[in-house]
Parts: sequence; structure tokens; C-alpha cells
Amino acid sequence: MLQINSKDNNLFKRIKKLKQKKYREQERLFLAEGIKFLDFLKTPEFIFIDGDFDYSSIQERLDRFSSEKYILSSQLFKQLTSQEHSQGVILVYSYEEYSLDDLEDNIVVLDKVSDPGNLGTIIRTVDASGFKDIILTTGSVDCFNEKTIRSTMGSIFNVRISYLDEDKMIELLREKNYKLIATALDKTSVPYTEMTLANKNAIIFGNEGNGIGEKLLKEADEKVIIPIYGTAESLNVAMACGIIIYKVRELLK
Repeated sequence: MLQINSKDNNLFKRIKKLKQKKYREQERLFLAEGIKFLDFLKTPEFIFIDGDFDYSSIQERLDRFSSEKYILSSQLFKQLTSQEHSQGVILVYSYEEYSLDDLEDNIVVLDKVSDPGNLGTIIRTVDASGFKDIILTTGSVDCFNEKTIRSTMGSIFNVRISYLDEDKMIELLREKNYKLIATALDKTSVPYTEMTLANKNAIIFGNEGNGIGEKLLKEADEKVIIPIYGTAESLNVAMACGIIIYKVRELLK
């Protein structure tokens, strides 16, 4: 493995920039940290190892990949890590590109969800429930944010994620004959246990503080709510997503 000790190294400077969204989008690359990522099938473009980390215990897992591998001085590695107690391994992956022509019959739509941890948990939940597709409206958090990637626990590789302008998304879903089911605190909302599904369904969840935007709410064919039996004001959006999409899975049996 090659060693990098200088902060002026061109590759190091390039990879460090990936901590910013605009450079991730330019390069079509993102960072994933932790030994667990060595167990997934997707081949990273690069693997970086902390110079203070004894990697002999994971040598066999490293050897599975033909990726370029580098040892960074500990000082440089600390500039890349996003974790307080790093495991000493950072992988760099390329973006996957997905066609919206391949959407499955039941999808999740997220309207300006802003918290990276929430998005990561939703991605993991969608994967666990056996669904494949998530569409986010423009302005939502970046799914390749390092906190999001960590929260997905590898499910980022199993779910197809797209971003669309709100108007274009509505047009697409109408063209493809999806029923729009919105989660909303509204006088017309029915308990989620009573929702009715069509042949194709888009389940919509909104921003943590403001919910679903007015335009999407007006387009909704049905609005559903999760009843609150205690004194909590509301449920976390990731929790709500888990409850409802598992109900959808049950109704699809």
C-alpha cells in the first residue's frame, strides 16, 4: 500500500473536499467510514487506512477489493474522519445512477426531510421492509452526507434514491398512475390502519418541523395519520415512516 504523509498530496486534497456536498456532486463520489463497509459487495474506488491502525486483522477483507489502497498519516486521517472513535478505515464510493423508468409499484417520497440521521434511518427501514425506491424533493438533505451514510448501516447500497423538483415529481407520479398517500395532521386524514392501497402507491412523508408542503398535500389522493394515545406532540419522521411502510407491506400480502 502507498503511504500519504503530506497535506499537499493531490489525492488527499481531492478526497478531503468530499466532506462538502458540492464536491461530492462534482466528483460523484462519497465517503463511508468503518470496517463494516468491507463486508459489502460494492467495490470502493479508494480505501484509506489510519497509519496508527494495525490492519493485519482485516487484511483478508481488504484483499477482496482491487481498489486503490493508501495508508494516511494519523494526522491526515483525522482530517477525514467524522467519528470521535474511528475504526481507522475510510472508503470512497462512486454514486449509483438510477433510471426513474424502473420505479417499483410502491415507493417512499420524502418532502424536504432535513436531518441526515433521519434520512439514514429511513433508508435502512425501507431496505428492511423490502422496498427499493425513495424520491426526495429538491431541498432535502443529501443522502451522501457522512452521518446519513453511517445511519444507513450499508442499506445505501440496496435502495435506489433520486432527487426531483416538486413539480416534476408530481408530474412523474401522475404519469405513472401512482396513488399519492400523504401523512398529515389534517381533518380529512384517516388512521393509517384504514388506508386503502391502489395498484401503485407513493407514500409521502414531510419535513421534521413543517410536515408535507402545501402543493403536495393538495395533490394527495388520501391523507393518513398515526394516532397519538399519549401526551407526545408527534412522532419522529423516521419512526412514522417505519410504522406506515410496514403497514403497507402487511396490506400488500
